[in-house]
Amino acid sequence: MIDDLDATSPRGALAIRLREAVLDRWRAEVQAIGLFGSMAHGDDSDSSDVNLLVVTSRPRTGPKPARRMVDGIPVDLRVITAEQGLGEARLLAPLWPLQADAFITTFPLLDLQSWFKDRREAHLTLLTEARPMEFTGQARSSWAVASGAHSRAVRHAQRCDTDAATMMMAEARLYAAMVTGFLTRTYFRNTADAVKHAGVATAGTQELGAILNYQAEELTARGRPVDGRLGALFD
Repeated sequence: MIDDLDATSPRGALAIRLREAVLDRWRAEVQAIGLFGSMAHGDDSDSSDVNLLVVTSRPRTGPKPARRMVDGIPVDLRVITAEQGLGEARLLAPLWPLQADAFITTFPLLDLQSWFKDRREAHLTLLTEARPMEFTGQARSSWAVASGAHSRAVRHAQRCDTDAATMMMAEARLYAAMVTGFLTRTYFRNTADAVKHAGVATAGTQELGAILNYQAEELTARGRPVDGRLGALFD
């Protein structure tokens, strides 16, 4: 567990200090503490965040969630109750391709009741039991966001509003990657990893439009058409 953490690195040393600071103030309320992201995978670099998850036994206890620099290192402190965390792991949420990695890979700094193991097993059970239509349903929702952002990007580009077009294209690429994640049951480490592995990181408006058209055809073939009559909206 914590003995396997590289305490000689600035991020490892900070993670240990954060753990001790949390326990000094909220030991009675805290059930588990763990790292997710690059430090959990063991491939963090000088530009990596310290992503810390604090699990409490009851709501509104423990530290408050925060994002800030500590000694020059970005820290993402998240706080969740044990019940809420297990509940999230049992749901196929709209951001699943970006959330699943934290469910599957966590480095425990404190976990006397094996909470992180329980959460991992709960999520793996979900993935085993989830029906294909659940994944394609989420994929279609992501497609709608991607398609809308792509259309706005095209309009902004036609008006020579390149800044707005760039922002909309970034959103369109990300949600097109989410579609790929749901259709292939693939989860990603972060947003950059998502667009890279989905092959849309550098896609221009025409190329991304073609990708979205292909995704629409794939969704239709899987019983989730992206367009339909009004009544289908409520099915």
